[in-house]
Amino acid sequence: MATLKEEAKEFEPKQTKNIADLKTVSVDLVLEDETEVEFPYKFITIDNERYRVPSSVIANLKAILEENQDLKTFKVKKTGEGLKTEYTVIPLA
Repeated sequence: MATLKEEAKEFEPKQTKNIADLKTVSVDLVLEDETEVEFPYKFITIDNERYRVPSSVIANLKAILEENQDLKTFKVKKTGEGLKTEYTVIPLA
């Protein structure tokens, strides 16, 4: 059993990564909902890591899929921070 001091030194808060952190994303990944937090969000899981998927990414992907139903992969470019964050969905294949 660790002391409070030892635990505090080793502590790293859990953070959900962002879909923009991935080099490529498959359109076939399962989208899940995290509802047991103050601000609910959607996420995908890759290698036991959660990646948050902003609603603007889903909206952009919808528009792309309306034009290209055969799309398999894409990537997301993130610019800005906080309320000024913008996401650009880039189709790959």
